[in-house]
Amino acid sequence: MTTSEEELLPTTRRALLHRVAVAQVEGRAPSLVAAVVRGGRTVWHGARSCVDGNAPDDNVQYRIGSITKTFTAILVMRLRDEGVLDLGDPLEKHLPGTGVGEATIADLLAHTGGLAAESPGPWWERTPGTLRPELADVLGERPLRHPVGRRFHYSNPGYTVLGALVEELRGARWEEVLRREVLEPLGMHRTSTRPQAPHAGGWAVHPWADAMLPEPAEDLGRMAPAGQLWSTTGDLARFAAFLSQGDDRVLSTGSLLEMRTPTAPPETVDVAAGYAYCLGLEVRRSGGRLLVGHTGSLPGFLACLTISVEDDVAAVVLANCTSGPLVSAVGADLVRIVAEAEPRIPVPWRPLREVDASVLELAGQWYWGTHGFALRFTADGLASLEPLSGTGRRSRFSANGDGTWTGLEGYYAGELLRVVRRPNGSVSHLDVGSFVFTRQPYDEDAPVPGGVDPEGWRGIG
Repeated sequence: MTTSEEELLPTTRRALLHRVAVAQVEGRAPSLVAAVVRGGRTVWHGARSCVDGNAPDDNVQYRIGSITKTFTAILVMRLRDEGVLDLGDPLEKHLPGTGVGEATIADLLAHTGGLAAESPGPWWERTPGTLRPELADVLGERPLRHPVGRRFHYSNPGYTVLGALVEELRGARWEEVLRREVLEPLGMHRTSTRPQAPHAGGWAVHPWADAMLPEPAEDLGRMAPAGQLWSTTGDLARFAAFLSQGDDRVLSTGSLLEMRTPTAPPETVDVAAGYAYCLGLEVRRSGGRLLVGHTGSLPGFLACLTISVEDDVAAVVLANCTSGPLVSAVGADLVRIVAEAEPRIPVPWRPLREVDASVLELAGQWYWGTHGFALRFTADGLASLEPLSGTGRRSRFSANGDGTWTGLEGYYAGELLRVVRRPNGSVSHLDVGSFVFTRQPYDEDAPVPGGVDPEGWRGIG
């Protein structure tokens, strides 16, 4: 991936640098480095450091903490796409004897498996992984804190279990599988499980004095799939482009869409904050913009990767301090600055290549009861059913090749749209998941459930 800063206006580049500079000062970070991606390419890179003339470039490694979980989730989704497992499978089917085998693969990906948030024993992020050599040491004697599948409860041990699952089904170490199946195909040669020069040192900054303390950089051992990785803004920019656009060598766009679809029932506090967890990715709402990605932290480091798919803008922010700059807010601001200053120019509208008369006759206005809907057919081959009021149930549908259509999103996701014709071949109505859509409200010539009063519409008199 090449860097092409001339694609952004000078005023935009200055606004991005200003935001990074303010974050480094107000967050009292020894260094802070960031990148912006648009159209699958890095279009801006900026950094600030407490050491004059030594601002890190896009090749300097930082620890990325829980962004590692997204990589682990991709390995699991690859196994699903190959038919090795199903997300609905209980863990026990593939990795018996853990004590948490009732949880499904999807539960573990979405943090709804009921597992504890942390591993028992001393603070695992600041102690060597040799203290937890086996999976049983990570899970402890009481691994569950909640009923399986009932609530979202972020769990680091849950992703350790998923890493062990990958090792069991691939017959190789997690880091080897990751290197072979994700990092090498995406050209992420500066992402590793252990630091490789040049890399930043991790620091704790005293909360009440401008003084610093070095943090230990422990090998997390069994906990590696939850937070071990080191990476660079250059590599994470490549990763952001992949998460936005897909790469069939690693994972299809369809599977990536599934990964960024919320699955976990959020806590009340998360609903208020506009936060939801998906399958290894987080979704946040910021200033009316939907952002998908992940954050990460380990002693000495903070990290954020965030993407606005609609705006086709992503941001990566890395800092080498235990606490300080709110990197998720910085990332959201970098996306906002570019999206608002230089909004995405849409591709030209183009008509359908071929017009199918049997499909065209379905286009237009339909009614479910008295609710008006518009059915449109677009050049991408999809059908779109939208309420005329602008609010309510809407969904796009993909053609199945037999005259039926399957819902892709919203209330009708997975539901079938079927065209019902009369004996003479004319269209009677649409059946959408058993709902009858007619050309007129409560059309007396269509089989409306419950029937239509034979006296028809009337006034109050």
